Amino acid sequence: MRVFIAGATGAIGRELVPLLARRGHEVTAMSRHGAAAAAAADRVDSVAADGLDREAVARAVAATEPEVVVHQMTALGGDLDLRRFERTFARTNRLRTEGTDNLIAAARDGGARRIVAQSFAGWPYAREGGPVKTEEDPLDPDPPRAVRATVDAIRYLERAVTGAEGLEGIALRYGGFYGSGTSLGPSGEQTELIRGRRFPIVGDGGGIWSLIHIHDAASATAAAIEGGDPGIYNVVDDDPAPVREWLPYLARVLGAKPPRHLPAWVGRLTAGEHGVILMTAIRGASNAKAKRELDWVLRYPSWRQGFKELAIGADRRR
Repeated sequence: MRVFIAGATGAIGRELVPLLARRGHEVTAMSRHGAAAAAAADRVDSVAADGLDREAVARAVAATEPEVVVHQMTALGGDLDLRRFERTFARTNRLRTEGTDNLIAAARDGGARRIVAQSFAGWPYAREGGPVKTEEDPLDPDPPRAVRATVDAIRYLERAVTGAEGLEGIALRYGGFYGSGTSLGPSGEQTELIRGRRFPIVGDGGGIWSLIHIHDAASATAAAIEGGDPGIYNVVDDDPAPVREWLPYLARVLGAKPPRHLPAWVGRLTAGEHGVILMTAIRGASNAKAKRELDWVLRYPSWRQGFKELAIGADRRR
């Protein structure tokens, strides 16, 4: 199968490109600078295009005539400043709106039959009801002001992709990434914060996080490329857990001291309202639909297993 991946040098792309090549697909890897996402045999070509340049994207897709177009474009990297959240996500939000429109148009004109796009399940679900949400549950109708534009961009992407005329549209709501190449990887920013006791538990630490190892995120994406009905899928592990459970566990396997505890009012001063909500109020997500309908099997069903491997990798890099 011919597969075109936009955003091929991101965390998912670096795992997905070689995975698809090993499975026999012909892959075109698009990034802003045209760097190959991986040295993955001879079934991978690289192309340079900015996802916000509609004509460049159209040319790149038309030249390859893909059967499936994959949208993994983001502009995330470096430290996340929760008090300036929208500034951090400004370009990513454009890629989720303008960039999505560009890819849908290019996919349709280029004769593709399917588009698979990156969405997010980490915190956008409504903060009410039970602790774990399915794809049928609503997103937050009243998110904090700092993240409203980001939630709006996520909604836009999902509507555009799943409603794209003439295309089989799939939006994958990934959980929080961890593993190689992520900020919660062996040498990632969040890992170093945990080592230095600069990643505290705020308030009661009751916010439910759904995490996903980057390998499993890529394997779910490959499954969505190869099959499955159009629609929205949560791509998370089997073990949604509160911050007060997973964060001390990760500190322990890293050999770090336990995380500090801060009252909510202090957290609000340092990380803003959204930072407190992440720690105390967000809901997790269920992966039952993805496992059932994509025939997806996880290598790391729980962060408990994945964190142990992360810690081994972190030790090797020290």
